[in-house]
Amino acid sequence: MWKCLIIEDDRDNAHYVAEGFRELGHHPVVCYDGVEGLRRATTEQWDVIILDRMLPNQIDGLAILTTLRSLGKKVPVLVLSALTTLDERVRGLKSGGDDYLVKPFALMELLARTEALIRRSKNDQSDLLLEYADLRMDLTVPRVTRGGKVIALQPREYRLLSYMMMHPEQTLTRAMLLGSVWGYQFNPQTNVIDAAISRLRQKIDGAYAPPWLIHTVRGAGYMLAERDHPSGNTRNDS
Repeated sequence: MWKCLIIEDDRDNAHYVAEGFRELGHHPVVCYDGVEGLRRATTEQWDVIILDRMLPNQIDGLAILTTLRSLGKKVPVLVLSALTTLDERVRGLKSGGDDYLVKPFALMELLARTEALIRRSKNDQSDLLLEYADLRMDLTVPRVTRGGKVIALQPREYRLLSYMMMHPEQTLTRAMLLGSVWGYQFNPQTNVIDAAISRLRQKIDGAYAPPWLIHTVRGAGYMLAERDHPSGNTRNDS
């Protein structure tokens, strides 16, 4: 069970997020302004903090972030914001945020990102190496191998595969992939994901015997799973 601090002045949004954590069996606590949020963030232990970028009472999300990091607090922080520009996202991350999610957002994506943040924070060293079946990704190099054979990936393919390896055997929707890998908070109405999955599948599965690892979940998205048959796709089909 995670202990989650949600600092969000929009009460409807705060309760929406809190209920999502609660339904998964976690313990969310909500603060509605920066003063109370800062006090609780710095004086109590949390597994993760969900932090609104803009808050009332003269203390905004960036001030809370910088204070936390100046005190040596390493709790993972996911920043929520209606500020969509690249500069604002960069400011949030440089101020100490571990992830940045633009409003409006899908609750499923927020929960998935939170899970990844907590997993990384609790396994700092082991998370430098991702493994699934005979697929291995060293995050420090970076380097990807399957069955000991090095696989050359483009930067975007590397980010896509790392996201899938952090969420094995889960259906990853196009919205989740667009937001987490491409940084889009909207659907650009292109086949960018399908094309990227197809190229990645060729490199990960195309030259190898079963089990196949990258699968299409019809009508839903994609999944990294170890199967002796291609689910919803052929080797060359996305």
